[in-house]
This record gives sequence, structure tokens and C-alpha cells, in this order.
Amino acid sequence: MNMRTGAQQYAKMNKQTGVEEANPHQLIGMLYQGALDSLQQSLGCIDRNDIEGRGKHVGRAITIIGGLQGFLDHEKGGELSQNLDRLYDYMTVRLFDAGRENSKIPVQEVIGLLREIKEGWDGIGDQAKEIFSQSGQSVPG
Repeated sequence: MNMRTGAQQYAKMNKQTGVEEANPHQLIGMLYQGALDSLQQSLGCIDRNDIEGRGKHVGRAITIIGGLQGFLDHEKGGELSQNLDRLYDYMTVRLFDAGRENSKIPVQEVIGLLREIKEGWDGIGDQAKEIFSQSGQSVPG
């Protein structure tokens, strides 16, 4: 899965986003937020015993996590990339557990993990802008 495919997946979730103008750093941030939004919605579905809704929202989050995993560059990312790959695998397993058990606990666990990763990702925004400006690419925002 390439970056454009992942961004299109997020856009299909009826979100008003600036996907067309976003740089790769911003696109990844949007994907993290999309996964978090879907998981929050799945918690409400679990509370209402809405099995179909839970499945839809958890499935969306799993798709986004798979897209994020597909973006990893193990050659350049080294140990960090390998660790994220394993963490994304773990998140996916936990989300399957949530569906099987109809439990909020695995969903809440994955939300916590994604929030932590997203905070770190958001924290490198200035560095990403600098990298893109040095490469001659236009960086919005």
C-alpha cells in the first residue's frame, strides 16, 4: 500500500481533510487521527451492543494501522521501524481480540498506544517541515 492509497482510505471515511495539500508528515498524522476517531466510535458501539457498528469502526482502524505499517521503511528506519512494525502487529491482534470478546479493554489499550505514537509524530512536525523545505518541496501549514 502506498501513501496515496492510505490517504484515500482515510478520506473515504467522510472526513473533511486537506489530503490534496498535505505533505507526507501531515498525511501520517491524519491517518493516526483517523484510526483514533474510528476506535473512539467503536467504544460507543460496544456500549450500545452495536456489533455491526463496532466491526465497521474496528475494521477501519485495522485498515489504517495496516496502511501505516505498509509505509514503514525498514532500510532507513532501522530498529525504530522494526519496533513499530511489531507494535502495529500487536495492535491488530488486540483489535481482533476486541471483536471476538466484544470488550472495550483491548480498544482502550490500542487507543493509548496510538495516542502515544501520534504525540511523538506530532512533535517532529518542525523537523519534517525543515526536511521538506530543504528538498525544495512546498510544505503547507
